[in-house]
Amino acid sequence: MNDNHTAVSTGSLLVAEPFLGDGNFDRSVVLICEYSPAGSFGLIMNQATDLQLSDVLDDVYADLPLFVGGPVQQNTLHFIHRRPDLIDGAIQVDQGLYWSGDFEQVKQAVNMGTLTEKDIRFFLGYSGWDGGQLANEIKHKSWIVTRANADFLFDTPVIDFWRDVLKRMGGMYQTIAHYPADPSLN
Repeated sequence: MNDNHTAVSTGSLLVAEPFLGDGNFDRSVVLICEYSPAGSFGLIMNQATDLQLSDVLDDVYADLPLFVGGPVQQNTLHFIHRRPDLIDGAIQVDQGLYWSGDFEQVKQAVNMGTLTEKDIRFFLGYSGWDGGQLANEIKHKSWIVTRANADFLFDTPVIDFWRDVLKRMGGMYQTIAHYPADPSLN
């Protein structure tokens, strides 16, 4: 993993600075699924909801957890996965990591039990930035930019995600990983 000066690109992780002060992104890690100078699209990896996929789709019977992808259009459903057999219509975000794809094929695999939360994650809404907005936020040190592989993204417990990303980065980031959420309680 790299430091805050890493250029953001598709597949980057944005790690919220510990005292960002934005309730939408408090201690969040955002996977950038699409990056361009004109704008960026990402999904928050570590904000679980109390909902299951079957709560929002009538034709899905499996109880897969839903996550908050971000504050934009929370009535939309997005997904990432690491199943190369489901890449019809998918966009490769990184090695072995895909965003979107043939949703009918995904629903069928979920209902058959051949696609589980070990290989797919569903999100309500997304995180978005207009051209230049994300670069400005990074310049003002709102985000630490790094990368991680698909295994890390799917195998790291959500509750530990923000902290574990920083620990893996090493150095001063290991110290940041231990900052309390509310320093006044320290």
